[in-house]
Amino acid sequence: MTTDTYKSGRELTDEEKAWVEDFMNETTLFLGPDPEIMRNHSISKRSELEKEVLAKGADPLLYDRIRRRLVGALDDAFEMCESMGAAPGAKWADLSVAVYTAQGDVCYMSNRGVIAFSAVLHHPIRYIMKYWKDEPTVGINPGDGFFHNDARFGCVHNTDQSLLSPIMRDGEVIAWVGATIHEGENGACEPGGMPSGSETPFDDGLRGSPMKIVERGKLRRDLLTFLQHSTRDPKLMLADIKVKLGAVRRVMDVVDHAIDEHGQDAFVGAIRMTVEDVEEEVRRRIQAMPDGTVTVHQFVDSTLKENILIKFACKITVKGDRLICDLRGTGPEILNRAINSPFASTKAFFAQAILSFWWPDLPRSTGALSPFEFISDEGTWGDCSYDAPIGQNLQASFRGFTALQAAYAKLQFSMPNKYSNIIAPWFNQINDFLWGGETQHGEQVGNLCADLNGMGGGAKAFKDGEDAIAPLFCAMADTGEQEVMEEEVPFLQLVSKRIVRDNQGFGKYRGGMGYEMIVAARNTPEWGFMTVTSGAKFSSVGGMFGGYGCPTYPLSMVKGINIYDIIKKDPTQFDLSIERIMNEQPYENGKYITSHMGLQFDRCEEGELYMISQGSGGGYGDALERDPEHVMQDLEINRISAHTAESIYKVVWNEETYVVDKEATERLRDEERKARLERGIPYAEFMKKHVKEEPPEDIFYYGSWGQGNDEELFATIWENNRPKRVHGKLKELPLITIPNRHVMKIEKLEARIQDLEGELGIETQHLT
Repeated sequence: MTTDTYKSGRELTDEEKAWVEDFMNETTLFLGPDPEIMRNHSISKRSELEKEVLAKGADPLLYDRIRRRLVGALDDAFEMCESMGAAPGAKWADLSVAVYTAQGDVCYMSNRGVIAFSAVLHHPIRYIMKYWKDEPTVGINPGDGFFHNDARFGCVHNTDQSLLSPIMRDGEVIAWVGATIHEGENGACEPGGMPSGSETPFDDGLRGSPMKIVERGKLRRDLLTFLQHSTRDPKLMLADIKVKLGAVRRVMDVVDHAIDEHGQDAFVGAIRMTVEDVEEEVRRRIQAMPDGTVTVHQFVDSTLKENILIKFACKITVKGDRLICDLRGTGPEILNRAINSPFASTKAFFAQAILSFWWPDLPRSTGALSPFEFISDEGTWGDCSYDAPIGQNLQASFRGFTALQAAYAKLQFSMPNKYSNIIAPWFNQINDFLWGGETQHGEQVGNLCADLNGMGGGAKAFKDGEDAIAPLFCAMADTGEQEVMEEEVPFLQLVSKRIVRDNQGFGKYRGGMGYEMIVAARNTPEWGFMTVTSGAKFSSVGGMFGGYGCPTYPLSMVKGINIYDIIKKDPTQFDLSIERIMNEQPYENGKYITSHMGLQFDRCEEGELYMISQGSGGGYGDALERDPEHVMQDLEINRISAHTAESIYKVVWNEETYVVDKEATERLRDEERKARLERGIPYAEFMKKHVKEEPPEDIFYYGSWGQGNDEELFATIWENNRPKRVHGKLKELPLITIPNRHVMKIEKLEARIQDLEGELGIETQHLT
């Protein structure tokens, strides 16, 4: 029964409906994210103005002229943010500027920047238009600007912050302009904006629903003060709100000139037709793809606090002009861990894959994802509920990118018309240091390095992947200059961006290689580092058509030393690499630690070493087909070890001259091919031997299992701090939480103490 009818079934009159609506509006306790808005990724229906404009007929040449002017303005505004922004993300291009239709659909974005924003920033505009436009206490006026950062209302993650301003004529909104920057610090439970330690939504930091921060051209000091008091870096908040506001006004000036020159109807028609043209072209390209289904399953090996295996399931089905992404079988959300992602954020990285690696020639528009159909169960870690923490939601949403990228490489292989290269998966993890504390200038800060922007590229069908080239989420981003950062923050990168030997996805063509980073704090009374990455035990990305996936990447630390004192006394100790330090352990009294990459904020002493490496793209093709001369080139410049050249690539060479012994190499490779055949067993026998009815009991596992049963999920729950395996449909599973690992460790230690006391005959003393 709806509010439009009585229990008797009689429909309400218009007056009665108005009474009910007024009553509901006046008594609403709380406005949360609107599911109708947040689960809709398709372009909106034409507004009355758009219908009227397009009914008169479109002028493609005029529309193209307006579009080109917008593109130039957006790129100018992008460069303004990049050159003037205070956040590291702004300096290194982790941002975007865009023009939207009145309903919020992205028409055009800056050529550089985060393409994923094109599929997620229509949500807050639709929210504003639905809830604030006619709200007397808010409203929309010329010169207004709306702030927002909460991914549950439409953003990639909470560390991104947007400023959205309406373009108005005669009191009506006809378009929007917005600027979004990865600001970093947002007041979360750990510095830097991406808290791996988050256990509730309230640990995620600032959760700004769309709010009016600029009113009729004036920055509201009351809300600005609130935002500044909500984070560790008030200067950053003020500076970049002004930067975004300046960028938006730059674009709006160009829009005003375009409307003055060509008229309002031409401008509205141009941006609406751009969105519709992109959607129509995507449907045409889907129609040209071969019908079929590609399945891409991925796993994350960590909650960023403990080791687990949680599944991201994805089936891509093409049938005619329909493309369906079925995410059923994905693991359930974990209600006290940070890795959950809102569905909109996950879908945003599907759009990132489409516009970066499928069809990079298309305008960055909401229309690109609009034709795609999604099937998903709310309550999974890739489609989480409102009450789940999302501080590290990139762990789930990045999987959407890889799933679509890998699927398309297979789907387009047989297509005669390719819009991009067939490529193995790009590295998809944020291997990076976040940091926070007191700077050498006495300021409290928290943010991140730009080293994540050097992700390794996947190998192509004809060429090795690019080394440390770019992040999957940001076109043409910069890795940044550490020397610039060292003027602002109190730590040094003692090793910065040095390629790591054997850090590649092996194959006929190898994946792009990653670099290592070694940092140590200096000249600060209080400082700490974090890492927020999975993939230390289970490879983050696979290879393509026989290529290897990327290696796994642990975090390494040396505590209890001061490297600055050491190298001051003995400069030869400045021979730093993760391989040497962790294998040789050269520093006396140092505590050498290796762990997974989910490091919660760790307070450090001056000179203690924190060491990680950036990841590799996947390899392409059989490693036995790699040109031996290419193997020798990598070996000679120390990109690979002799062990890899011999055991993986099966090459024989002269150790002094690096000349390949072609005959011996061919024999060795033939022997390996024969050995493969001997190791191989028939498919049915393989399935009988290796496929089990459920995951091993000692693995904390989440998600579907087996062939063709995506509705039945396995999960690990805890009863009295003891793990227990359960399974069933998603709605049948209990809420998934994980006990406090420190409490569990204390219990184990207490039990061990009791055992030792029993062995020694000591009576246990119980504290009260």
